[in-house]
Amino acid sequence: MMSLNMNIRLKEDKGVTLIELLIALVISGVLIAALYRTFIGQQKTYIVQDQVVDMQQNVRVAINKMMREIRMAGFGNFSNLLPLDAHNDPSNKFNNIINPSDNKNNVGQNDDQITIVGAFEQVSTLAAAAATGTNSILLNGNGSEFDTGYKKYICIGGLETHTVSNVTGNTITFNGNLINNYSVGAPVFKVKAITYRLRWDNDIPTMPVLAREDNTDGGGKSWALAENIENPQFTYLGANGVETAIPGDIRMVRLTVIARTSMSDPDFKGGVGGFRRRTIASNIQIRNMGVNP
Repeated sequence: MMSLNMNIRLKEDKGVTLIELLIALVISGVLIAALYRTFIGQQKTYIVQDQVVDMQQNVRVAINKMMREIRMAGFGNFSNLLPLDAHNDPSNKFNNIINPSDNKNNVGQNDDQITIVGAFEQVSTLAAAAATGTNSILLNGNGSEFDTGYKKYICIGGLETHTVSNVTGNTITFNGNLINNYSVGAPVFKVKAITYRLRWDNDIPTMPVLAREDNTDGGGKSWALAENIENPQFTYLGANGVETAIPGDIRMVRLTVIARTSMSDPDFKGGVGGFRRRTIASNIQIRNMGVNP
């Protein structure tokens, strides 16, 4: 009796046919392909968004540094110091606080460059009072920040600048005499001529980078501030808001730069070479131009 019931149950059980198995495999394959396509699309979107965010952060950090230093151009009173020697060629001098170079074309883009002069970095303070008519000061350390070569320009109190003629420990002697009296603790600055320009990257020769060159401190050493920057343009405006080509009349610098993503996208048809780009523009008021201390 029990054997008969088992035989009946075995005959009633049904398996999966080959056709049903093939249909199930096809449906599963379609679902997996759809899921994979969705995953790849989302991954590509994430990568693109990550590159765009990185590009924007990269250029904004560089632009903010440029804006701070360009805004400070002329700080320190340069009436008795200009022109400044260029680091690599004594016959080449920076004659003005703002030295434009339009269409310099450093990387073949008709890109501009700019060199600004100012007391950008405080390095010490006075260890002793300094009286008008004297030509030496004593610093609270960091006398080695100056020399008679590249680092030969000094600003005292943000009010006057001089050319260093001798450095002995922390005692700095300079050409000319002080025109103001200074008390202990007065700030002392290094005067710099800083150039912002494009150049090709040292490791990736096809990648343009925005470089900062310190002509009077680092001996012309170039630091890359931002990668994948294209065609910086500088426009110079006078006090009346009209463009001017006279360096001494400049009161505002209008800066425009184009940043691009680090990788090209062959599916992106909206830009040359498949790069996504952002244009950033800023107006920079030169606070110290035309101001007498």
